[in-house]
This record gives sequence, C-alpha cells and structure tokens, in this order.
Amino acid sequence: MEKPGYGRIPSFLCDWITYLCQVFPARSIKTFIELLFGSMLSSSGFVCQALLHIQYGRDWTAYYKWIERGRWSWLALAKQMAGLVIRWFDEPVWHLIIDDTFVLRASKKAPGVAMHHPHGNKVNQPDYVRAQCWVALAVTVGHQAIPLLMRLAGTGNHGKLATAHSLLRVMAGYFRPARLLVDCWYMRGWLIEQVLAMGLEVIGQVRIDTALFEVPAPTRKRGRPRKYGERIVFDRWPEQRLWLRLYGQEQGVRIRSGMAAARFLHGRLVRWVWTQFEREDGRLTQPRLILSTETGLSGEQILAAYAKRWSIEPMFNQLKNGWGMKQSWQQTRQVLARWVQVELVAYGLMQLLTLQGGEEVRRLADLCPWRSGQPVTAGLVRLGLARILGPVNVRQWWDAKSRKFGPPEAVGPPGRRAEMRKAA
Repeated sequence: MEKPGYGRIPSFLCDWITYLCQVFPARSIKTFIELLFGSMLSSSGFVCQALLHIQYGRDWTAYYKWIERGRWSWLALAKQMAGLVIRWFDEPVWHLIIDDTFVLRASKKAPGVAMHHPHGNKVNQPDYVRAQCWVALAVTVGHQAIPLLMRLAGTGNHGKLATAHSLLRVMAGYFRPARLLVDCWYMRGWLIEQVLAMGLEVIGQVRIDTALFEVPAPTRKRGRPRKYGERIVFDRWPEQRLWLRLYGQEQGVRIRSGMAAARFLHGRLVRWVWTQFEREDGRLTQPRLILSTETGLSGEQILAAYAKRWSIEPMFNQLKNGWGMKQSWQQTRQVLARWVQVELVAYGLMQLLTLQGGEEVRRLADLCPWRSGQPVTAGLVRLGLARILGPVNVRQWWDAKSRKFGPPEAVGPPGRRAEMRKAA
C-alpha cells in the first residue's frame, strides 16, 4: 500500500527547492522549507496560519525570530528565484513587468503606510485610501507572470519611480535578451534612460498627446542638423485592420504605426503604434498609443509583446486574495519584506508547477473526476499538495549530508532514514 506523502510529489519540485536552499546557511534551511511549504498550502498571509498547515518541528517563536533576525538575505532569495526560472524554463526574449498595487490598511503604524490616490476608480472606493504601495517586478513565463521582487514604495510621485529603478538594478542583469513592459505611470524619460543603460528595451503605453515628431530628412545646409521634423498627426497615417489574439481572445484591431523622434526621450528614435480595439457591437474603443525603443519590431509584434503586461494584474489579485498578501503583517519594513519574499517564492513555485505540466502535476491536481480535461490550476495543485503533505514532516525531507530535498525511502514513517543511518 502506498504510504502518504511518497511517490506523488513532482521530482522537479524537489529539485527546485534544493536549488533555492543553496543561498541559505545550513542552520536556516529546514526552517525555510517549513515556512515555504506553509505559505504554499495556506491562503492566509499570517505566519501562524502557515505553520498550522504543516507539521512544524520547532517552537513557534523560532520561526518569528528566523524571519526577524535570521542570517539570510531576501534579495539573495529573489536572485535565486530568477536563476531558477532561467535554468528550468526557456524564453526567446524575456519580458519583465513593472507595476504597483495597493494593500489597504486600517492602522497608521503599518510599515510604509500612507494616504494614496487609487487610479483604478473602483466603485464604492474613496478618492484617497490608507494603504501600502507595493512596486513589483515580475517575469512572464508562457502566459503567467512570476513575481521576482516586491518593495514598499516611498511617499510622493517620485517614490514609485525610484523604487522601480532599484528593483531593476537588482534583477536586470539576469535576463538577456529582455524587454521591460510598463504602463503610462512608468513611461518617464529618466527611468527609460536608466533602463536602456542596463541593456533592456522598453515597451509601454503613453498619453495620446505625447509629443512625437517625424524624423527630419538630411540636408546639406550649414549648421547643426534638425533634430525634429513635423509633429506627427496620427489621423494622416494609413490604417490597418487586423485580427490578433490578444488578452486571451481573438480581437479585431485597427492600428497605425511608424517611426518618430520622442521629445521626452531627447530625440531618441522609437516605434509608435496607434491602436483601437473593435467591440462586439462594432464600436471602437478609446485610442491607445504604445511606444517601443526596439525600432525593428512591427506594430503587430509590439502589440503582442505589450499584451503580456496584463498578466501581472491577475497575479496581484491572486497574491492578495488567494495567497494572503493583504493579511501579511510585520512591524518593520525589513521584516515585512522578508516574509513577503517567502510568499512570493511560494506563489511562484505553484505557478511554475502548472507551467511545467506533465503526468506528475496532472495526477497531483486530479482531485475531481468530474473535471477531467479541465486546465490544471495552481489552486488544484495546492489542494493536491495539502492532501499529501498533511501527515508529513517536511523538515525531515532535507538531507544535510547530500544537501538535497526529497522524500525519504519508502521504508517507514518520516525520520526512519535518519534512524537507519545512525544504526548503521
């Protein structure tokens, strides 16, 4: 009879955890594994709730002390997660996404809390809310956004731009070739110049009244050559009507595209795309203007690349509502950043499991026979892991001698391997 917890955990999940543990001191690895699995199985962001989903092997205060004063780096963990994505997954061009989200707070003592204006204009929400503003850096793998790093932004308009720059300085060197996808808020000349200096290309939406000029024709006149030509009037450019698969469905799109010199980038040449989507009733949506510093791309390629940016929105929704980020609470910014990074890794691993696929993941998520043929989701994978790991002490799955994570031999209950080695 198959023992619970044996033979059903995907082998590559054990390899991933072994790879992540390389950045931790030997004394911290088992504690990290327990909290990681607790975050993977729990839908709440509280540390105590994560511990209740596993069979933890130490006193509960030890886990809080490890988060607060443990000798480990959350930035090193984020870099290791980036290395895991690059090592086990392959993308011809990596697409990085920068965006921000609010986590509402009632307490004025929460780290990084301030009054913010939510630009989403949601129904029944005041114009200003007390919240923590998190700036996130994610990478797209397939159709999913995998979070790499999140940091609390400072107050003021410049706070989010400076925070985004600091995140990119940490992660930009790991992905080559790569493009950065941003919305209007982060399409600022100062930030784009910094990103281009890092070796990344930028694709982002800008205001429709952004000053773009035609490239002037060369002349033989004396003096400095003209930097800008005539200002571009988009209605004068020929329009194309295309059918493209964007945002998960086939859509009719009308685009105009061309080259321009952008004034806010001090005359740098960019490829612009003026686009409108066709609604089901035949009407057109409001026009959008997208710029790309990679001028060799066509209008269709720019739209397809920029559509990947939307994957970060469901990522925020799942992190806050499905993985409990809106309940994550610590008393200082540093400790909160540490705990949130563990949650990001837990969420990222669950998404990578669904992207990796295979028979092991399918059997893990095969909980409902009446849902045969349905897509394997991270929620189903989490339920499958919770059913397997409930009676298992994952702390004993780490072999300190070989520095590998995995289930012990199926010869007895967890811990039997250590007893056999001691007896031998």
